[in-house]
Amino acid sequence: MTPDSGDEPVTREGGGLVRVRLDISYDGTDFTGWARQPGLRTVQGVLEESLSKVFRSPVQLTVAGRTDAGVHAEGQVAHFDTAGEFDGPKLVHRLARFLPKDVRVTGARPAPADFDARFSAVRRHYVYRLTTAPYGADPLAARGVVPARAGLDVAAMRAASRKLLGLHDFAAFCRRREGATTVRELQRFDWEQSGYALTAFVSADAFCWSMVRSLVGAVLAVGEGRRTPEWVGSLLLERERSSSVTVAPAHGLSLVAVDYPADADLAARNAQTREMRTVPGPGCCGG
Repeated sequence: MTPDSGDEPVTREGGGLVRVRLDISYDGTDFTGWARQPGLRTVQGVLEESLSKVFRSPVQLTVAGRTDAGVHAEGQVAHFDTAGEFDGPKLVHRLARFLPKDVRVTGARPAPADFDARFSAVRRHYVYRLTTAPYGADPLAARGVVPARAGLDVAAMRAASRKLLGLHDFAAFCRRREGATTVRELQRFDWEQSGYALTAFVSADAFCWSMVRSLVGAVLAVGEGRRTPEWVGSLLLERERSSSVTVAPAHGLSLVAVDYPADADLAARNAQTREMRTVPGPGCCGG
């Protein structure tokens, strides 16, 4: 790729392909999700268009996690390949002039050849933000905070969340995608309350389509007294998406971080992620 000649170059002649890691933040309100879709405004589409202008050649991004319409990100990660060397800080500065105000590249740096924003990730971290204020969400935070009922039983919500931790088939919480597994390892699901603010912290090795918002919606039903923690746990026995689970609104959700292994372990992690996982069935393994 050749840089736009209108400013200091972000690449130099010579050398082979360089893998570039981008750290990205966006307000998902006015995007139809991450993934490029013809005729629709998407985060991927906007970023690739701007990058292609800077490099004067088509750029295609691979992302850590495809967020749905209306979902935000504070710690999204993507990668692409370019020819020759490049200057990360200059690229960040250039993109700030090309990109719209609701998406920003906050970091750009070379990555090892084995780095893959999607397959190298070991876990993704999301937060879901709610408010129990009687007046609803503060106007300056309304695009990222969901109003909730006052008097939620947060202790019951924490108990319900703990029942979902571990390696399970989360089919009841996921929209089915042909050929895709719904087995995931949920590593963190807890709640913090400060005044009116109530925040869910959800971390897993990966998430399937609509999983985080379904988890939050199911546990909110417990907090409202409509369901029990035991009901939430029983959902892990289902092998189809449950119609009894309400999906929480998109705008409360934000991808805040993605974790990766040490450089020497990237190739092994890529291979492991590509393996189709299953959960041992009843009677398996001597248990």
